[in-house]
Amino acid sequence: MIHIVFNEADVAILEKAIEINDDLEGKVVLIKDDYAVGPLLQGYLGEGRTLRNEWWKTLLAGTEYEGKAESGEVDDFKTVAELSGTMSRDETEKIWIWMAQNQHDVCGYYWLLHFLKPFQGRVFVLYLNNLPFINEKGGIFYPSWISEIPVSEFRKAKKLARVITPSELEVDPDEWKKLMDENGMVRILEGGKKIATKDEDFYDKDILSNCTTDWQKAQRVINNTLHRMKIKTGDVFLGWRLKELVGSGKLEVNGDISKTWKEFEVKLPGSAGSGNEIEA
Repeated sequence: MIHIVFNEADVAILEKAIEINDDLEGKVVLIKDDYAVGPLLQGYLGEGRTLRNEWWKTLLAGTEYEGKAESGEVDDFKTVAELSGTMSRDETEKIWIWMAQNQHDVCGYYWLLHFLKPFQGRVFVLYLNNLPFINEKGGIFYPSWISEIPVSEFRKAKKLARVITPSELEVDPDEWKKLMDENGMVRILEGGKKIATKDEDFYDKDILSNCTTDWQKAQRVINNTLHRMKIKTGDVFLGWRLKELVGSGKLEVNGDISKTWKEFEVKLPGSAGSGNEIEA
């Protein structure tokens, strides 16, 4: 079988689970883009793909991830082409999609399903939707991410695998088409597989709540926001929004905003000691 996950941390934990569960043996494939943020209009066509790639290049500029959009390192279309080829050549091959209760996984699932229609009956999903697990201390918890599940608990998780129905293969891609037409910048999970579109400033309140009237490194603000926010997103998106808040005057900056997050500081306006003008 082929296992599909949507977060890099999921790859390592699932590979460890495979080592102790022979009936899970198979290749782990990662869908790398974060389809819970960014433009989606005409996302399956060349123009839409180019627009999305250019958007990511803008966000990655000046970060430690700069260049990834150009390197070809993130090419999910190449990944699904290889998957389709494998499934077409071997009719005994199956796909298991691992999905936890977060918008990143669910949006990735919706995006992926478009390509898997020809393989109905051979595509399975394991959706950890409100399913309790036992953590390493023996307590019950509800994982939001696949990587949160202890390796020993994958024996339980694998029992969730079920074939994706013909109805789902028709309806779920239509749900994603609606989201692409809405073309919002942020998508959140409202429960089940219900995804709602939000404006690009959706996470601004989280960023601002982690800023004070004292200077802090932008990196620290982003890290604190990631740790404390209830609805998660990635550091690159937060870094972009932080710079947008500087540009709109909601945050002051000290240092060169075009450099990495470790190299400039931000604070709420109105206190003593203004920062530098924004440097392009």
